[in-house]
Amino acid sequence: MEAVPTAPAKPRADVATFAKLPVALLAAGTATVLLLTAGRYGYFGDELYFLAAGKHLAWGYADQPPVLPALAWLMNSVAPGSLVAFRIPAILATAGGVVVTALIARELGGERRAQTRAAAAYAICGQFVGSGHYLATSTIDPLLWTAILWLLVRWVRTRDDTLLLWLGVATAVALNIKVLIGAFWLVTAIAALVFGPRELFRRPQLWAGAGIAALSLLPTVLWQATNGWPQLGMGDAVSNEVTEAGGRGAFLPGLLTGAGLVTGALGVLYGLCVLLGSERLRPYRFLGWATLGVVAVFVLANGRAYYAAGMFGVLWAAAAVHLQQRRPALWWRWVPTWPVFALSALYSLPYALPVWPAHWIADHPEAPRPAYAAEEIGWPDLADSVAKVYRTLPPGQREHTALVTAGYWQAGALGRYGPERGLPEAYSPSRGFWYFGRPGDHVDTVLFVGYDPRKLTRHFTSGQIVGRVDNALGVRNASRHLPIWLVTGRTAAWPEIWPQLRDMKA
Repeated sequence: MEAVPTAPAKPRADVATFAKLPVALLAAGTATVLLLTAGRYGYFGDELYFLAAGKHLAWGYADQPPVLPALAWLMNSVAPGSLVAFRIPAILATAGGVVVTALIARELGGERRAQTRAAAAYAICGQFVGSGHYLATSTIDPLLWTAILWLLVRWVRTRDDTLLLWLGVATAVALNIKVLIGAFWLVTAIAALVFGPRELFRRPQLWAGAGIAALSLLPTVLWQATNGWPQLGMGDAVSNEVTEAGGRGAFLPGLLTGAGLVTGALGVLYGLCVLLGSERLRPYRFLGWATLGVVAVFVLANGRAYYAAGMFGVLWAAAAVHLQQRRPALWWRWVPTWPVFALSALYSLPYALPVWPAHWIADHPEAPRPAYAAEEIGWPDLADSVAKVYRTLPPGQREHTALVTAGYWQAGALGRYGPERGLPEAYSPSRGFWYFGRPGDHVDTVLFVGYDPRKLTRHFTSGQIVGRVDNALGVRNASRHLPIWLVTGRTAAWPEIWPQLRDMKA
């Protein structure tokens, strides 16, 4: 049965006053913490890939749409080599999510305290703060989901159809960052048809906005079609990674753990129950069902747990508004709110941000730390290790030697740190890096960085380990102790070799 339509747009005076100061302080505090830790350790492996992709700007890539590589190129052009400047968009996106979550609470009828609580939940969310430390699609995507949810909630309250056009614009940007927003719209459309507001589908501006979003994705679709739809292979690669990490059974625990100690199991689940059961928020019930649908889609697709994190904002807002409207139990009135949030933040901080010195990470490998921490350390050392081997080659042989890595992270690291060490361009058959180019026809010797060179050596006469990658601190990461192979005696042409090396695995 369709929800009872909401009242026409209310005068501005009837809308809850926006809690500008506390929300601004929370957003500024989040940005400050991220800024202070932005220069710790070094680039994350994916960031090195985005730097390389920015040197090969295109309308599409094997593993993503075009906007993030373009953003990486822009930030590196503004401040070449500056890690802190490179991460400014990630910092702003995370702080922006704090503000937009408060705006959702306001649209749902939340007063100052409810808006502040919702904003605080975003500000201390381990998933968002942790990904806000580095520039990636998973950093920008949650802000766009939250903004889309705010526009949708606001339309339900006001019926201002201009918002539907802005929904199209926001969706267009989201699609060109990460295509996951398509899953949101699929399940949201079904939920709105079943539970209302069905009136949404009778608005021409909705379809105009959908047209904007579809047109924005056309260049990427054409690139994918021209290049054999590699994004489909990327989906299989992610599914295999998830299976190795625990499979579908780990999705919900991972999702709730990423939400935070208090804001996860309590805030997210409570907010979902509110959206599904509150009579006062009945017009927004379809978003509760959409949340369940998004989770179901990504579980069935064997996706990563954080794929559904974009729904957190509306759930926290609903929970905060509901708490505002009900009289708490006597025992709960004596529980101070902010110490609970503060303790949750302190608990999640070591898991979200690089608060420990890099050498401490090496000395305490089992201690709490962000998942990305070890993979931000040692990239210059990798380039040093390869350069040391490269310089042992006779000058005449160097001219005919290419660098090839098994993984795209290592190729990105050599692309960033190799030139200043006199190294030639690095290539990799891994994921999107395969499309950036292959060794030249004059190359008959390869320095290969990786464990298994068999795909390559079947086209050469010999291959032997001549060195290993290490890092000065001894941090245990994916690159430490990687063998460096000298592969010589090419027996086939590179146009024949390169297509056989392509690999969509990490």
